[in-house]
Amino acid sequence: MDNNYCLILAGGNGSRLWPVSRTTCPKQFMDLLGTGKSMLQQTYDRVARFIRPENIYVSTNVQYLPLVYEQLPEVDDTHILEEPLRRGTLAAVAWGTVVIAKINPNAQVFVTPSDQLIRDENSFRDDVGNALRFVSSHDGILVTGIRPTRPDTGYGYIQFGSSEALDNEIYPVRSFTEKPNADFAQMFMEEGDFLWNTGLLYYKVDVMLSNLYRLVPEYQIEIPRMMAEAETADPKLVPEFFTSLPNLNVDVSILEHSEHVYVQSAHFDWADLGTWTGIYNDAPADGQGNVLLNTKAHLCSLDQLVLVPVLLPVVQFVQY
Repeated sequence: MDNNYCLILAGGNGSRLWPVSRTTCPKQFMDLLGTGKSMLQQTYDRVARFIRPENIYVSTNVQYLPLVYEQLPEVDDTHILEEPLRRGTLAAVAWGTVVIAKINPNAQVFVTPSDQLIRDENSFRDDVGNALRFVSSHDGILVTGIRPTRPDTGYGYIQFGSSEALDNEIYPVRSFTEKPNADFAQMFMEEGDFLWNTGLLYYKVDVMLSNLYRLVPEYQIEIPRMMAEAETADPKLVPEFFTSLPNLNVDVSILEHSEHVYVQSAHFDWADLGTWTGIYNDAPADGQGNVLLNTKAHLCSLDQLVLVPVLLPVVQFVQY
């Protein structure tokens, strides 16, 4: 447990859920489902049940620091890592990994987005625990996958490479496919060896740093500079060299090119609340299939409507 760390990614602008999610207050800082807590708060609470709070870090864009401070007052300032500008998930993961590696070079890291709906938290805790144990003894990167329940074109898909699990339904990865068309999504679902990509990652810090250095040329220069910055008393202040990092995500730049990548078939219910279609498909609905999100609106059928006559003022235009 001392070596288990979590990095929560909370720097996105949530543009796919516009107009409810806006640049000034993206979806991760909102209570979309009316639970009384924002998506970020739910993510933190979920993880803090089995990972020590002092081992949890939050990465966010500098624009959203006040929101993180307000919603997570229990998190120490040094555990809130600034992203001075948007450079994709890779830069956030790299900086978080460097900071954690400087504190504990034997750490294994669990990376989670902050805008996901997860049910059955006991199964979630067990799956995360199994994943962290696996990467602690394997020099590879693990990603959690979910058995598809529909041919969804909004998710990425992971094909696992063997019908025989290495450990606790963990398999070597054969291929990645990012948001296929409807025909391929239907085929992937029928094949049975494809999983939805949740974006939940696990790795030892030295494994991720080695992949960054080897697979992304820009990091050959910037990783040593990041390591030096992490030695300072206030490592959350990322220096200006952040601007020289490429705008990349982890999947395309690391997972699709690394030599040892594994996928875990999860046992919990999961949904990415990234689009309106995704929310409609996965959020609780009423008996007629309507989804209401934290609203005072009431639905009624046409035969329940009462038409009330309204007297409108008559305006007479007089030409002079």
